[in-house]
Amino acid sequence: MRYLDTHEWELASRFLFMSMALRVIKHDLAQLQQNMPFKINEPYITLLKQIEKKATIERRELQKQLYKEKIQVTTLEKKESFTTYLFTCKGKEEKRNYFNPAIRKKVELILNEWILKESESMNKPEKRKAPVLPRQA
Repeated sequence: MRYLDTHEWELASRFLFMSMALRVIKHDLAQLQQNMPFKINEPYITLLKQIEKKATIERRELQKQLYKEKIQVTTLEKKESFTTYLFTCKGKEEKRNYFNPAIRKKVELILNEWILKESESMNKPEKRKAPVLPRQA
């Protein structure tokens, strides 16, 4: 039975999958810094650090919303194929089972979203004055 309304569930599930995606970013960043798999590693490290920074801020804001609305997410059980989470909100509890490959897909979507956002922000032209060209007579 569904006890959480759509808004509460969306907040809680976004927080859950965002936390997992942030863990993946941190792990990948550590691996990248340790193994140096590319000829030029700095652009990748910079990209992951920027994503990590912005994702941490976004997650913190989401965490504040969850606290304000008294929503909690807890891992209950992890099996080979499924993971069960307990969503608690205002005294109501709801258990949800997630297929582990579906969790992976949701985390992947969040990672793609963050990478796309960051690459768009890096490609935005800076607001500069146009150079003044000398006039020809």
